[in-house]
Amino acid sequence: MIETDILIIGAGPTGLFTVFEAGLLKLRCHLIDSLPLPGGQLTEIYPKKPIYDIPGYPEVLAGDLVHNLMKQIEPFKPGFTLGERAETIEKLEDGRFKLTSSKGTEHIASVIAIAGGLGCFEPRKPPISNIASFEDRGVEYIVKDPEMYRGKKIVIAGGGDSALDWTIFLADVASELTLVHRRSDFRGAPDSADKVLELTESGKIKLLTQSQVTGLQGNGILKGVEITHDEQGLITLDTDHFIPLFGLSPKLGPIADWGLQIDKNAIIINTLDYSTNVPGYTPLVISIPIPVN
Repeated sequence: MIETDILIIGAGPTGLFTVFEAGLLKLRCHLIDSLPLPGGQLTEIYPKKPIYDIPGYPEVLAGDLVHNLMKQIEPFKPGFTLGERAETIEKLEDGRFKLTSSKGTEHIASVIAIAGGLGCFEPRKPPISNIASFEDRGVEYIVKDPEMYRGKKIVIAGGGDSALDWTIFLADVASELTLVHRRSDFRGAPDSADKVLELTESGKIKLLTQSQVTGLQGNGILKGVEITHDEQGLITLDTDHFIPLFGLSPKLGPIADWGLQIDKNAIIINTLDYSTNVPGYTPLVISIPIPVN
């Protein structure tokens, strides 16, 4: 059970800066996010992308902005529940609220601030009929702890920055690593693509282009993948982990079930105090006023 003054749903830039403003009022904050690291889109999708619309920064890399935000809120010692989605909210008898995450972690707070942006980011899954039965049993869509792959056989699928970056990083961790990509060229950074080709030429990894993972093998635990190659046909590889990295797509998720007024995936609020249509005595109270000094 995690207790705090303010529970912030969403650990992106808005959620992180809320910790700072609340800290000035001596309020403790805890953040929950479905992604494994703070920073939201900035960390997960484009950490090396320059941003031009941040006050005081003519230009700043997305990853650097997240680093600065984390440093700014460090004195207020916020808590984090990461890699778990905010699932349900209920009102307690003492007037506080209990939020339960997708993994059953319970949080108690007097105020809940929704800083969910576009909603939960969910992985784009390849169209493999039995993939759901192997999730968390050899199939992972996000690399949370690289050490779990040490000495293991890994197959990564994708051709973007995430697939290239993790291929480069895990090449020194895995016992065997194969990158599968449906095209012959990559969408990721040219420098990263060159490094992957160098690893392939040196025999450090295997690269299968013009290929797609179309089947998974195993009895409850992943044991192998079936790859369809445009020219060679069906290829079977023994593997311990399959990591499809085809990007993330935003979805409103459980927020849509909390009784809030929503228009075009946006929560309708009163711009005077950023409150929602849900009164304080129902399952949700949202936002905190930011003082003007």
